[in-house]
Amino acid sequence: MSTHAIPVAGPASAQPNPFSRRAVLGIVLAGGALFVLLLWMIGTGTGFGSGNDGGGHAQGRGLNGYAAMAQYLEARGYDVDMGHGPDDLNPDGLLILTPPADADGREIDRIVSAHRYKGATLVVAPKWVATPVTDKQRSEEKAERGWVNLASARPPEWRGFLDDVAVGLGRGAEEKAAAGTDDPARWKGLGVAGRLPQDHLLAWGEGERLIPLVTNGKGQILAALLDDGGSYPDLEEVAQRPRRSEVDDEDRYPLVLVFEPDLLDNFGMARPQSAALIEDLFERLEIYEDGPIVFDLTLNGFGQTKNLLTLAVTPPFAGVSLCLLLAALLVGWRGFVRFGPPATPERALAFGKKALVANAAGLVRRSRRYHLLREPYAARARARLMAALALPRALDNEAAEAAIDRALATRAPEREPFSAVAARLRAAHRPHDILKAARDLHALERTLTQ
Repeated sequence: MSTHAIPVAGPASAQPNPFSRRAVLGIVLAGGALFVLLLWMIGTGTGFGSGNDGGGHAQGRGLNGYAAMAQYLEARGYDVDMGHGPDDLNPDGLLILTPPADADGREIDRIVSAHRYKGATLVVAPKWVATPVTDKQRSEEKAERGWVNLASARPPEWRGFLDDVAVGLGRGAEEKAAAGTDDPARWKGLGVAGRLPQDHLLAWGEGERLIPLVTNGKGQILAALLDDGGSYPDLEEVAQRPRRSEVDDEDRYPLVLVFEPDLLDNFGMARPQSAALIEDLFERLEIYEDGPIVFDLTLNGFGQTKNLLTLAVTPPFAGVSLCLLLAALLVGWRGFVRFGPPATPERALAFGKKALVANAAGLVRRSRRYHLLREPYAARARARLMAALALPRALDNEAAEAAIDRALATRAPEREPFSAVAARLRAAHRPHDILKAARDLHALERTLTQ
């Protein structure tokens, strides 16, 4: 019969932690930073789609947009901002509106009326119907994002805003042939002259309250000042013309209407005459470099409503949010870096006689059954003393207590007899009296056993 050695497996080795402290710290910090960045993006609207969507507004980079005008003003040192909400549209400076053709006229009138006592207002009417560039144009002509094709023209329909002012559209090339030498695409005004970038689709304004600022070769109004009783810029045309409005309110800032958008849009800003026109117009309107200029984007669909998250990431509440973020980082670092050894949790039920006695005492204290301890405690003390004094076990309780009293009288005659203390313990009712008698009995027991 052969024997074979059976290998005995040793204790399994502990698996190493797959993540180091640095890796965990990096994951926590990266996750927290991404979460804060997401909250900031939601609050400010940053990163959720660009305004360069081919629309006719200050962020549009197509021919019908006004990004070139905004960039030019920034380069000239003006404080240019984009208005995304009602609080952004009332600066003490110039407000520029570029509403689409189907905008709500009542909303335009509300925005303009709210700003007339804050600063000058410039409203640019739309003309072009633009379509995005095709994939073929992107590949062959290297068209960039936001570029458009100018397909046709459409006058604005703003019922509720200056209903007595009309916008006309015409084909400049046909009118040029009918007019002989006059060129409808050429314009002049405010000491500047130039030519529109195209002559096949032109826009002009008509209305009795219009004071012409820029006209074309046929005398049609391309840009005008509204005669509504407000303050006027320093213009010879205004001084020579009597006011048509019965209202005279010098505290109301001027309202300028631009009917031909090619004077100021990206299509027209390719020519230096448009920049010169802006400079002269701003000088007459007393718009200086230290004054703010706001381009309205709410009418173009880029409005943002205020909420708690938006307020948390905008001044002056941004400072409070930053302090809370720093406090959270300190709390997280305090939790990550442990100071001292880890605290070992105590057992619910400890080992040993002391724990057993403490648990029993706690049970009695909770149940308030102190009277159940009187007789057993006196009997146990008597039994221990009988054993310590070598008294016969056959003695009854009275004889045993009498023998203990004689022994106590011999050693400490001044002490109260054992029988008297035991009787006092058995007769006690209040917890204080029971505890005092038990302590006296315990002291007497120590005197006899020492």
